[in-house]
Amino acid sequence: MAMEFILDGTATFMEHLGLNEEPFGVYYSDTKPDNAYGPKPGTPISRELEDLRKLDMQEVMKTFSCVMGNIWLARKKKGAAFISAEEYGCPGGVYYCSMMKPHLRFIEHYVSTGFAGTPLHGERYMPGPDAMRAFMEKVNPRKAPGKFCIFKPLSQFTDGDEPEFVIFFARPEVLTGLFIQAVFTTGDMDCVASPFGAGCTNIIGWPLYYQTQGQEKAVLGGMDPSARKFMKTDELTFTVPLSLYKKMLVALPESMFTHETDWTGVRKKVERSAKAWGEVE
Repeated sequence: MAMEFILDGTATFMEHLGLNEEPFGVYYSDTKPDNAYGPKPGTPISRELEDLRKLDMQEVMKTFSCVMGNIWLARKKKGAAFISAEEYGCPGGVYYCSMMKPHLRFIEHYVSTGFAGTPLHGERYMPGPDAMRAFMEKVNPRKAPGKFCIFKPLSQFTDGDEPEFVIFFARPEVLTGLFIQAVFTTGDMDCVASPFGAGCTNIIGWPLYYQTQGQEKAVLGGMDPSARKFMKTDELTFTVPLSLYKKMLVALPESMFTHETDWTGVRKKVERSAKAWGEVE
């Protein structure tokens, strides 16, 4: 009955929001869905191998596959995406998705200022390896409760297969509705966080962090330049823990969506945006 309530409520919520793409759910399992999109098996990686200088990063990057890229394929094909410790694809994503700990030191340099005296100049998203290390150690995902971290459309879940988090992909007008509904539901002005992170950090790494801290927070993401290629123009992510999402659905009848509020004007802008991007006629 729980998933039936969630799916029915989501359909109503999507209509209020003017959103035509259903959200995804993320969960952990020892069973990989059929025909799921994910990385190929890669060479073994670990901090221990890295410390022993037995890790060839050129070999590791031969099977590079972005978590957000696989989710992008899953979104287009209405299927599932996955990552595991063996089929990791990205040495950062495998950490953020809680499939490997501790993180590789390589990431501290790769995302910041690179390695001096080498062609790797770094992504320059953080000012230096120390700042990146502090970020990685704070996120510190828990040990995964399953072999696979799986992302799939919400409608593909059953009562025995609930997501831990619900992920929306949306543009600013729709995000306005998601944001306000989270605030209306909780009464908490800080219930939405938007910390720095990779695309996958903000849809699973940071949500796991807040959950571990006992905080019901939604996480706004999608500001990772490297992941923008796997998202629609002007689109961001909004991830909600399932516990909060259920409350947001329960609160819908008393929300701004069902009363005479300024949402009516925003909803018209949602429609104009969809038409501008050729998503509706």
